Amino acid sequence: MDKSFHLFVFLVPLQPLSAKTMVYKYDFLIIGAGVAGMSYALKVARAKKGSVCIICKTSLDEANTSFAQGGVASVTNLAVDNFEKHIEDTMIAGDYISDRAAVEQVVRNAPEQIKELVQWGVNFDRKEDGTFDLHREGGHSEFRILHHADDTGAEIQRGLMAAVRACPDITVKENHFAVEIITQHHLGAKVTRRTPYINCYGAYVLNPEEKVDTYLSKVTLMCTGGCGAVYQTTTNPIIATGDGEAMVYRAKGTVQDMEFVQFHPTALYSSGETHPAFLITEAMRGYGGILRLPNGESFMEKYDERLSLAPRDIVARAIDKEMKIHGLDHVCLDVTHKNPEETRKHFPNIYQKCLSMGIDITTDYIPVRPAAHYMCGGIKVDLNGQSSIERLYAIGECSCTGLHGGNRLASNSLIEAVVYADAAARHSLEHVDLYDFNDRVPEWNDEGTMTNEEKVLITQSVKEVGEIMSNYVGIVRSDLRLKRAWVRLDTLYEETEQLFKRVKASKDICELRNMINVGYLITRFALERKESRGLHYTVDYPVHAYDKK
Repeated sequence: MDKSFHLFVFLVPLQPLSAKTMVYKYDFLIIGAGVAGMSYALKVARAKKGSVCIICKTSLDEANTSFAQGGVASVTNLAVDNFEKHIEDTMIAGDYISDRAAVEQVVRNAPEQIKELVQWGVNFDRKEDGTFDLHREGGHSEFRILHHADDTGAEIQRGLMAAVRACPDITVKENHFAVEIITQHHLGAKVTRRTPYINCYGAYVLNPEEKVDTYLSKVTLMCTGGCGAVYQTTTNPIIATGDGEAMVYRAKGTVQDMEFVQFHPTALYSSGETHPAFLITEAMRGYGGILRLPNGESFMEKYDERLSLAPRDIVARAIDKEMKIHGLDHVCLDVTHKNPEETRKHFPNIYQKCLSMGIDITTDYIPVRPAAHYMCGGIKVDLNGQSSIERLYAIGECSCTGLHGGNRLASNSLIEAVVYADAAARHSLEHVDLYDFNDRVPEWNDEGTMTNEEKVLITQSVKEVGEIMSNYVGIVRSDLRLKRAWVRLDTLYEETEQLFKRVKASKDICELRNMINVGYLITRFALERKESRGLHYTVDYPVHAYDKK
């Protein structure tokens, strides 16, 4: 589809809907608080064209961004690198499903957005001469990864949080949970996927007192992050339940490429840590780490000439196969041949984490296995970050810009978030004055109760979703497994929808609904793709469709 201030000046006074709930009005409503949401907030706030509010599911610092270790990809060393190389690397990793226009937009605008991150206070490691200390990761033909030790995401989150908190024109609502986006459906109109124009008027938001308030907006931005929590083991935080994709899908918006779930090949193997599993950054393989079996035997030479630096889908499938062949619950990453001092310097957090488990990575192998990591698909958007729903934008991991195609190239996601935050900010600032608040939106029906028995059912259903997705919709798939997942998810969907209709809205029941919706979408898209492509590998169609021609 080709069709986002100053507090005391612009903020509309609060209006009570009832003794229980409130209605708020913000020109720009941002649902999510990672690098995408905060970048966008800072960009629209400085334009002073309206009030800005960030809805944050938990605390401002608990976002997928803060768990990103590796870095940010951008062409900065023009002596050896250029945009064309980065574009081609991205297209190859995406198995040529990527939208080239989106790839070019991100790659060519990346350097300027890096400068802005630095201006906002984000620190990237530099060499003694002041130039960026660049890393190389799997799938990249050159050293172009900017980083901050092995906690780049946390540093970006820190820098942006400081800038957001210092901005008086941005309101942050922590521990608030978006339940649904508001469309004309809530005004009594019949809305289907064929409705020519669906409009977003804001969102219903659960507050810390477990009351659902109404947030009216002129422009809404969805940037809720990933959906890794639908799997039993993920590098995502437990809050990554696919809320944005699910809300937009239920509102009859367009989603795309949901079959392409990236499993990070090297999550630290620890049975007690699953949401999130501790990530062993891909930069460690770029540094020279070698994947081995526990007996010391290397194995990547059997799968790809790029060895341990092959794209993530290839490495994850190779590890999965080796684990199954040898009956293992993990393989190992070896950096014992590297200089110990350099290893501790480059990967201080990984070193300390492993040491706390009795593993000295300078002398011992690191136990690793794949874990659900990144959703390459999501809410379909155009080059402006605009979704199929009017007045609704989506950026970051919950969106599908077309950049990642069948497989995300390492460290492209953080830069995508800030580039599209810029595009969405520019476009929404140009259009915000065309919209008005819709004062006809009704309040949320907040009737119902929640018993302990129903809470137990929700907990068990969440666990069941994880089991279904991990057992049947994982790294290697088949039609039989996918159909089995479909049937089980359908049963859970019916049970959960009936429960949702009679109980009081809560974060737990809303997250469960979202997880089931996202699990269904991943399964449906996987069933519809009759080939193995990118991250989607099925034993029933092991060959690319274009290879058959």
